[in-house]
Amino acid sequence: MAKTITIRIDDDIYKLIKNAALGEKRSISNYIEYATMAYLTEKSFLSDSEMDEILQDKELRLNLKKGNEEIESGKYRIID
Repeated sequence: MAKTITIRIDDDIYKLIKNAALGEKRSISNYIEYATMAYLTEKSFLSDSEMDEILQDKELRLNLKKGNEEIESGKYRIID
């Protein structure tokens, strides 16, 4: 189900979003959703070269595995 949110942005940012939405022939609301999803999708995935770099780094892989094990066993705390 769709949710309604309220955000406060300054006039310059609003104009940028409005112009970008017009250029994409989208409503402002739809453009914000589209731009947010595009950003999150891009930031959520690694390129093949980034993944190769991770897989080749033995120490990093061991640290990631250890961190995952600690999370699964509850050995962590959230810091605000």
